[in-house]
Amino acid sequence: MYGQNDNTTPLRTGMRRLIPPWEFRHLRVWAGARMAGGIVAGACGLLTLSFGGADPKTYGWAAFFLGIGALAFAAGYWELTIARSASPPA
Repeated sequence: MYGQNDNTTPLRTGMRRLIPPWEFRHLRVWAGARMAGGIVAGACGLLTLSFGGADPKTYGWAAFFLGIGALAFAAGYWELTIARSASPPA
């Protein structure tokens, strides 16, 4: 069915190999979803800080949400830069 030289997926080199193939095919969509999730998690962290009061646990939960939000937003931005640098489909 598929020959030895049949390229059915885009060429992935270097750090792009860390991204699963099913995600790499729709990279812009997944990057947007990660960035949206990062914004939501950051908003949860800010809401936790604003309504949490002076309880010490509040700062821990806020730091958790803000950290998760920053990581998700950074991953989405990284994937978006990969999608932008890819050559257009033929």
